[in-house]
Amino acid sequence: MATAALADASAPPGLNEGIAGLYDESSGLWESIWGEHMHHGFYDAGQAADMSDHRRAQIRMVEEALAFAAVPDDPANKPKMIVDVGCGIGGSSRYLANKYGAQCRGITLSPVQAERGNALAAAQGLSDKASFQVADALDQPFPDGQFDLVWSMESGEHMPNKKKFVGELARVAAPGAPIIIVTWCHRNLAPSEDSLKPDELNLLKKICDAYYLPDWCSPNDYVKIAESLSLEDIKTSDWSENVAPFWPAVIQSALTWKGFTSLLRSGWKTIKGALVMPLMIQGYKKGLIKFTIITCRKPQAAIEGEETPIASPA
Repeated sequence: MATAALADASAPPGLNEGIAGLYDESSGLWESIWGEHMHHGFYDAGQAADMSDHRRAQIRMVEEALAFAAVPDDPANKPKMIVDVGCGIGGSSRYLANKYGAQCRGITLSPVQAERGNALAAAQGLSDKASFQVADALDQPFPDGQFDLVWSMESGEHMPNKKKFVGELARVAAPGAPIIIVTWCHRNLAPSEDSLKPDELNLLKKICDAYYLPDWCSPNDYVKIAESLSLEDIKTSDWSENVAPFWPAVIQSALTWKGFTSLLRSGWKTIKGALVMPLMIQGYKKGLIKFTIITCRKPQAAIEGEETPIASPA
């Protein structure tokens, strides 16, 4: 299933429009129930969680990702320019802007998300630090080497060309900058396997159809891509056990009166996504879906004899 995602191919017809439409429809519902962070929470493995834990767990996910990548927070070395690729309504960007005092630029395919992200930045007094725009992650509107932290929280699964996706993250990274990708993967294939099993492919196809996802790839595929781009300090970790309470909690929130009535008003794309949530749980339990973090670093000497300064904010 990874072959097409790794190939040099453009987005299938209608994919970007479908992704934008899904998030145009669903982002307001998500924010009203779950807040501004549109991603999994991080929990202690094997520990039960109640509803009061989930928003804290989403913040913890951000902090765990930063710690795994060893992002410095001392004044001299902390990030000053950050890009948030697949930013949602900008929860991570605003959090990182506050944490580091950095300039953050977020991109999304959804006009509704970009507009809401900018509105929340204004409401939180962060308009001078965090801004959001509609743009394609595979063709980012930024110059080479602009950012000293490149952040992608649960957007890689939407990318039809994973090699081009990682290549763009590396292109906009400054020399020495950490790159953080947190994404949905399928399991690594065994040495004797050429592909996933038919029942696994069938399960992923149902999820793809609902969430406008192209073909999936494995953690090992991401490592191979990073190696092919000469990125350094490549690390991965399987955090599937740490996100296990998340999807049951999302289903539970959809079954409340507020969640149910809001879901009915949100539109068919959102309803279709809600109907396959149990398949995500099934995929995790089968060991098919792997919630994966991949971190790496752009080499200091990205181009022999050339130093790329971090661009000043516009």
